[in-house]
Amino acid sequence: MQMSNQHINNLFLSINYQRGKVVTFLVSLIAGIIISIVIATYLAANGASANTYKTSWIGNTFGGGDKWVQNYIEAMYVAPNGTVYANSTWEEAGREAGIYKDGDVIGLSLDTHGWSRSGGKAVTANSKYLYLAMIQGPVGNRENYPPEKTNWYCVRRYDLSGKPAPFKGGSGHDRSMLIVSTKGEVTGLATSGNDLYVSDSAENKIRVYNSETGAEIRSFRFTNPGQISVDRQGNLWIIQPKKGSNPAKILHYSKQGKQLPEQIADVVEPKAIAIDNQNRLLIAENGPRQQVLIYNIKNKPVLTGTFGSKGGIYQGTAGEISNLKFYGITGVGTDAAGNIYINSNGFNNSGTDLRKLSPNGKLQWQLLGLHFVDNADTDPATDGIEVFAKQEHFVMNYSKPAGQQWTYKAYTINPFKYPQDPRLHTSPTSVFFRRIKGKPFLFLTDMFASFIEIYRFNPNSDGKIAIPAGMFGATPEKDGKPIAVSWPPNLPKQGEWIWGDRNGNGAFDNGEYDPVPKDYPYLGGLWVDSKGDVWKTLRTLDGIGIRHYPLQGLDTKGNPIYTSKSLQKQKTPSIFTDIRRIEYFPETDTMYLSGFTKEHPPVGDDTGVIGSEIARFDNWSKGNPTPRWRTVVPYDTTGKREVSTAAMSVAGDYVFAVTVKTAEVYVYKTGTGAEVQKLKPGPEVKGESGWIDIPYGIRAFRRSNGEYLVFVEEDWKGKVIVYKLPK
Repeated sequence: MQMSNQHINNLFLSINYQRGKVVTFLVSLIAGIIISIVIATYLAANGASANTYKTSWIGNTFGGGDKWVQNYIEAMYVAPNGTVYANSTWEEAGREAGIYKDGDVIGLSLDTHGWSRSGGKAVTANSKYLYLAMIQGPVGNRENYPPEKTNWYCVRRYDLSGKPAPFKGGSGHDRSMLIVSTKGEVTGLATSGNDLYVSDSAENKIRVYNSETGAEIRSFRFTNPGQISVDRQGNLWIIQPKKGSNPAKILHYSKQGKQLPEQIADVVEPKAIAIDNQNRLLIAENGPRQQVLIYNIKNKPVLTGTFGSKGGIYQGTAGEISNLKFYGITGVGTDAAGNIYINSNGFNNSGTDLRKLSPNGKLQWQLLGLHFVDNADTDPATDGIEVFAKQEHFVMNYSKPAGQQWTYKAYTINPFKYPQDPRLHTSPTSVFFRRIKGKPFLFLTDMFASFIEIYRFNPNSDGKIAIPAGMFGATPEKDGKPIAVSWPPNLPKQGEWIWGDRNGNGAFDNGEYDPVPKDYPYLGGLWVDSKGDVWKTLRTLDGIGIRHYPLQGLDTKGNPIYTSKSLQKQKTPSIFTDIRRIEYFPETDTMYLSGFTKEHPPVGDDTGVIGSEIARFDNWSKGNPTPRWRTVVPYDTTGKREVSTAAMSVAGDYVFAVTVKTAEVYVYKTGTGAEVQKLKPGPEVKGESGWIDIPYGIRAFRRSNGEYLVFVEEDWKGKVIVYKLPK
């Protein structure tokens, strides 16, 4: 009986204990729910989402880490096994000399970056070594470097994996360099047996070296030598590029330097050259044909075929990307199986588009490295689906994995129809894409905000090409006197101007300039609002530092009209001692300005940054100088520029601002100016980014579903980072 009572007591205690556990659990659960509701309410009130953002990118086949496609391939060599060795004069992350195979990045030639070293315009290899044209500049008075004010134009030897391969008598810090000249670049390289052939452009010579020892064996005269290829008979085919009134040719020489009678003189702009597995000569025609021309060279050279669409990317729908449409060819080569490798670099260094195609033209793989100091913006009429950079047009599918969301749709420059396109003569970096009266327009500026270039589109006449339509610029001067320039023609004698393409031919014709009265020279920022009005801020100008050019409509050719007479000058709000960026939204009459203030002044070098504060002004058109809010952004307080903000962009409920060195995006609420979130490059891009070098290195857009897209310049490894934030 005692045992039974004890059992009942224990059971009773156990039930109460379990009840206590349940009550405790329920209390904890309710408390957790309440806390979650409070946190969610706080986050919602402050605009921050509990969901995480995602990182993606556009413009490069690979996202970073040890894999990215170099920019601006200027020369390449294809080995019999299909390994591609490429050379660029400059590559921000140090891949001046990339190595590719089977559509993948397999390495790079080491030590081509830093210590005053850069790549070059030629590359070749044999079964043992890689030979790379490069430049070695001086580094103080260090031993084994050039003296001050002198460059070595070299051929540097590597093993086939990309490690420097020193040789007896070699120069440079590791004895792997063969100094060819101190006057001009190496413009061609080829090997045959133990002979290394080098185009010495400055001395108008072909120099021949022993490929093992580096000793010069012989040389012969050749005016303006370019790329070299060696046929199966051991004879040389050498490009002689166009120079002045002298047309381009491809000349035939024996290996001893005797000119042979065969030559090819009907190629407008031969850019690259190679011998294929059938001993045919392949010539990359970078003129209007944009094709590879195939010559039988058994006797007198005979054009027997072509590879690629005639007219290149301008065939069919102009600008539209397809497998056999090339543009700005800088490299051609073949492997032992006869596959053809072609690199398109665009015009004025647009970016790498490296393709392997079967002999019948089927695409095997494509590698892209399209961006350097570049950003992107969306066509607002497409809800973020169509995205434009300074030369490229992308179509997005945001449901796909990171890095696979973009399709390279079009290349928007046509140098043959519009040779005066400003993009061929300047270096724009930033895009404002706008719809004016429903029509698409591309506005571009550079890293110094020194101009605005304006482009229109006409699919019926020009396909995907952006047609030069207008420009805000200035006649270049030195010491107050105009400088003679070849582009653009017909400039006003001095001062600022607005050019409008009145006759619609995309050229800067006489009578198309509208001079603008001379103004304060130091620009802080530029902006094109949703109506197409142009805004400028002038740094440190006392009192009146904002310029507004209202759009006057579209002319009969579809070009936006701006005039000097319509210029409006507006006061700088007194809170700013040095005004920088400007973004105005006519739909709500809201102005966002940034700059330095009395409370937060600049320290040290403040070039290119947005300042120390962002402020919002409501009812701007009514002359309201009082900010709704002011917020301090990361800025330099030490003079070391370790922390500063490069660019800002307003979209929907947020102001996005990105820092220079860390490329962190600070997110502020437009209603209050309160910081609510911070974005950093995610694991999809290996947590990496280069510095933000441009004043419009961030562009944001709110989609119809409430999501935000944030595009950020990433010049280190050749892409644009894309953040996607939930609503």
